Amino acid sequence: MTRKSVIQKTGSGAWGVVILGFLTLALAFTVRGSLSLAMPAWQSEFGWSRSFISGIAAASLLVIAVIAPFAGGLVDRRGSRPLLVFGLAAIGVGIVLVASAQPGLTSWLLPIGFAGIGALGFGTIAQHVVAAAIAQRIEQNRGLAVGIGTAGSTAGQLLLMPALAFLMQSGEWRLAFLLLAASCFLLIPVAWLTLGGHAPASTARSHIHGESGAHTKPRSNLAALARSPVFHALFWSYAICGFTTTGVIETHLMPYAALCGFSPVPSATAYGVLSALNLAGMIAAGWLSDRVHRPLLLAFIYTARAGAFILLMFVADSYPLLMVFATLFGLFDYSTAPVTASYLASRLGVRVLGLSMGLLAAGHAIGAAAGAWAGGAVFDWSGDYRLLWIASVSLAMVATLLMIGLSDDERSRGVKLANA
Repeated sequence: MTRKSVIQKTGSGAWGVVILGFLTLALAFTVRGSLSLAMPAWQSEFGWSRSFISGIAAASLLVIAVIAPFAGGLVDRRGSRPLLVFGLAAIGVGIVLVASAQPGLTSWLLPIGFAGIGALGFGTIAQHVVAAAIAQRIEQNRGLAVGIGTAGSTAGQLLLMPALAFLMQSGEWRLAFLLLAASCFLLIPVAWLTLGGHAPASTARSHIHGESGAHTKPRSNLAALARSPVFHALFWSYAICGFTTTGVIETHLMPYAALCGFSPVPSATAYGVLSALNLAGMIAAGWLSDRVHRPLLLAFIYTARAGAFILLMFVADSYPLLMVFATLFGLFDYSTAPVTASYLASRLGVRVLGLSMGLLAAGHAIGAAAGAWAGGAVFDWSGDYRLLWIASVSLAMVATLLMIGLSDDERSRGVKLANA
């Protein structure tokens, strides 16, 4: 049986992987985001400071940064099934430990469960692993498929966070975590069945080696990526992406809104609009990545972010202007993920897509940690966020310049090799 016939035979079930990726990311990112909802309850029940609980979140982010490249390399060599199954199990066990923690002798279960075992799952149930799993199976409309699958990372929070907030406001934060754990465990057999067999596109030749990736070693893959100007441009732009999105906006937008005089409800409404448009932005960017020059699309996204930060400087006490910012930034917040995955798949090959996206995810997490820290440092030093917004504009424009210099000539080559 030829490779082409294998792709056609398995292609009918490939979109099931997209749905599975959407669901797993929805759960993982909802659990990650639940810490901010549970923070007041944990402060009250365990007597911990806000900085200590924030440290739990920071520790989990660092674990993700360490795990991401290894998870990416494993998905190239072993496929996505063991990773997603392990990730779901780790998150489930981790949050069972969180729910089991009691003030006193067992309080240590909470940080171990969330920032230890749970974080191992967060590092494997990640956008780059899902993107690689989808890209290895879908050739036509790859960008759109990756966009839909990875959109679960924001859609889950949009759909599940209100239910979690209701439970936690009722004092049932442990029940909320146990329900999330049960969902993870129930999804494990679904993942095992859906991801059976090897990805059909995994036999494609790696463009950085010119040979089948199955016969290359991780060390040689790393060396080849280190010599690739394309990879370096994407890595540093993705680190900037982490700084300006997860680091700056997800950490400091709500405090900035409070500084501008907005109460929690309208501030949360603005953030909800931003999250809702993340979903539309990711799918639209994925669709466009199949049709336009992808580096220029990435350059446009980073430039739009810079413009949004300029707008943010003038919000002051204007709520309509805050909503305009939420709308604009929401469209371009997570939209780099499907475009980057599609571009890497055709430029460097699907055989190293997991490793390359994993390294980018590590850079993104480190950039996010830097952005979160920088925001606090800038505010403590100056009393406002203006310097942070200026730094974010400048870095976003650096990312734009990194993308402008890249070509998209390898698109046709990647498709040809994958179907040869």
